[in-house]
Amino acid sequence: MENNITGIHHITAMAGNPQTNYDFYTHILGLRFIKKTVNFDAPDVYHFYYGDETGTPGTILTFFPFPDARRGKRGIGEISKISFRIPANSLDYWVDRLSALAVSFNSPSVHFGYPYLSFLDPDGMLVELVADPIADSIPGWNNGDIQAEHSIRNFFGVEFLLNDSTETETLLSNVLGFKFIESINNIKRYSTGDGSSLSFIDLKTNLQIGPPQNGAGTVHHIAWRTANDETQNNWRNKIIETGLYPTEQRDRNYFRSIYFREPGGILFEIATDEPGFLIDEDLHSLGTELKLPNWYESKRDIIESRLYPLITKEVVRK
Repeated sequence: MENNITGIHHITAMAGNPQTNYDFYTHILGLRFIKKTVNFDAPDVYHFYYGDETGTPGTILTFFPFPDARRGKRGIGEISKISFRIPANSLDYWVDRLSALAVSFNSPSVHFGYPYLSFLDPDGMLVELVADPIADSIPGWNNGDIQAEHSIRNFFGVEFLLNDSTETETLLSNVLGFKFIESINNIKRYSTGDGSSLSFIDLKTNLQIGPPQNGAGTVHHIAWRTANDETQNNWRNKIIETGLYPTEQRDRNYFRSIYFREPGGILFEIATDEPGFLIDEDLHSLGTELKLPNWYESKRDIIESRLYPLITKEVVRK
């Protein structure tokens, strides 16, 4: 099968206070709030989507924010950090910005040849900004505060914490078509996608830690990108042939999904690029209204009354 996994589609995490989450990712990091909806399986909880100006696959970070959630704990069988790509000469800008906004961060360092800085979001999720020349060729977005020349572009990659990476590596390389890049100490780096959608996956093993504890600040799943229903179904059939058990296709309004757990325990999704986030809001109004799937519209008043009040700000470009 031709490799139709074209990078990361989105990453979904757990959060605590919805307002704090919104303020951090839109104001501090400058991502666009592209969709306000609910967890389709539990509509009393928001589902927030952040990304670039249009919600391009590969830029989308989503959250289930539970106002009273306890903080989670990173552990084996989990994604331990997410990394965003920024322009090659933007690291100093972000050092200055985070300092000015009183966000604590680690001193810039280098990993696999890429300069980066790292920090925790308000719920303790580890986030990296990686300076990558690839970002220089990707159009940026001016959110009215962070100018386009320095804005976050898309995902650079993720890190998996695993007891043993052997079976995960077999799945990534022999089934999903990922490429082995390099090994440094106890971390093996793989990649998927190319060009602007190139994404790196670091497999970290030989760790003296226990299992994760789900909660705010932990990653729920990672979604890989494929073009459409046909290519997704091809992947589903191939995954079944490996002895894994993907779900039936599920309609998420803005993409369609299948889910399965890889051998190390991390929840994988394969999501379609189609139809995208402009099917129910125009470009200017993305993220301004609560959007519900059709089967919840009759319960809109009840659902809205149970959701945490959220204050959003209209973006005014300079």
